Amino acid sequence: MKKRILAGILAVSMVGALLTGCGKGASQSADAAPAAGTEEAAEAADGTETATTERAQANEIVIGIAQDLDQSLDPHYAVAAGTKEVMFNVFEGLVKYDPNGDTIPAVASEVEVSDDGLVYTFTLRDGVKFHNGDNVDLDDVIYSIQRCKDDPKVNPQTSTGLQCIESLEKDGDNKLVMTLSEPNTELMSLLTLAILPADYDKQDTAPIGTGPYKYIGRTAQESVELERFADYWGTPANIDKVTYKVNEKAEGLIMGLESGALDLVSHLSSTQVAELNKDDFNIEQGTMNLVQALYLNNEAAPFDNELVRQALCYAVDRQGILDMAFDGYGFLIGSNVFPAFTKYFDESLTDYYTLETPEAGKEKAKELLAEAGYPNGFDMVITVPSNYAPHCDTAEVIAEQLKEVGINATLKKVEWESWVSDTYAGRNFQATVIGLTADPLTARSLLERFTTAQRVEDAEGNRGNNFINYNNADYDALFEKAVKTYDDEEQTKIYKEMEKNLTEHAASVYIQDMADMVAVRKGLSGLTFYPLYVLDVSTLKWN
Repeated sequence: MKKRILAGILAVSMVGALLTGCGKGASQSADAAPAAGTEEAAEAADGTETATTERAQANEIVIGIAQDLDQSLDPHYAVAAGTKEVMFNVFEGLVKYDPNGDTIPAVASEVEVSDDGLVYTFTLRDGVKFHNGDNVDLDDVIYSIQRCKDDPKVNPQTSTGLQCIESLEKDGDNKLVMTLSEPNTELMSLLTLAILPADYDKQDTAPIGTGPYKYIGRTAQESVELERFADYWGTPANIDKVTYKVNEKAEGLIMGLESGALDLVSHLSSTQVAELNKDDFNIEQGTMNLVQALYLNNEAAPFDNELVRQALCYAVDRQGILDMAFDGYGFLIGSNVFPAFTKYFDESLTDYYTLETPEAGKEKAKELLAEAGYPNGFDMVITVPSNYAPHCDTAEVIAEQLKEVGINATLKKVEWESWVSDTYAGRNFQATVIGLTADPLTARSLLERFTTAQRVEDAEGNRGNNFINYNNADYDALFEKAVKTYDDEEQTKIYKEMEKNLTEHAASVYIQDMADMVAVRKGLSGLTFYPLYVLDVSTLKWN
């Protein structure tokens, strides 16, 4: 795993020339901002400092986000990674993730596992309260787990993974005995699912959890408010109130930071970071823990032809994307697992389609296109959510690269809600640039989504997460083998075979795990990175 950093300014100047129309707030904000050294500039700076000081004194922060949360805030049905990123602070499971990605006790204080791996006994922690003041009891825990197991609309990777649970029984007032029909090496990650009150039916609009922050309210397309939960069982949060401001225009997030309206914004591109005054912000860097790719609809022509998909893999210069759109920052990948997931990440796949030079890759792409019946290339559409500047920037570079092999790629920039309903759920697209995360943090959650079971409709008309319509019998067989393998080393080997299958058959054009650049206003500290797509606001504090 290597971090690619470009030492030079050529790519920066080329980015400014090439990438237009998405996330390029530099010219707008520069024109609108008062000139340095003028009276207007001094007044603007004073206003920014005053707003920041007032929030610090009130022990509040405002965070900018690029998309509104899902219409339903019920954690068991959340779809968007951005929703889970925020609500990570509101909900907890029997266990939760620490900054290393390990599961640690949460609502349960301890767990005992039988020698055969079939019986788990969880002891509930004393004094855990829901945000409405009620104590958490065994009925709440059983309800939450059973709900996620039984309802097919729940995250499919969680629901199917819980099918091994044979029974949930009480042992006294504070012990839950969970009996499995077969061992499950990924069970603890699945049990990060949110524990909810059993007798509460308003989770979609007024969610209640046990986390360090409680939900206060939202204004659609504008803001979401959280407040520190005074009765939290664990280490209390530092900041009293957190407001998330929604701005789907990338330049709006930068202007919000510069004006003093925002204190923190995650997932910025290097170009956006370059626009900020570094005297006012610290730029923290981690990884987004996602798989960014040019995802191809394997049922839509011409991408129903494997040779065409392979041609795109050769034609797209991934290092060129990093250099042009991200100033060299990012981690190249070759399949649907990100590098921080070290146990399952197969680095040997990273350069599977990389030849001696980008030019050699393009020549190979032309050969494959001719073999597939497209000697003169073809037209295609890349649908991309307009509120995510990094994905827009990536798509722009890809479109330029594909021209060199005769493929005319047109970008279709859509609102986030449209992308979710039409592209992801409706599967009305040829290609799209997006990042997929792991929820829960298991190899199964990253790989099961491309099985046939997740592609076709079930008896009730529901379809799973296989939005690219990947269809490969060998892949399905490997998955069935993986979930029935209880030896951890052998199971890991099979999951890596699944990764290789996706790569060999060019299910999509895998690009990178993106560097996560976070602008944090000076005076605010405590940012903690996790190997999953979350933002833990409980550790933030004003100095």
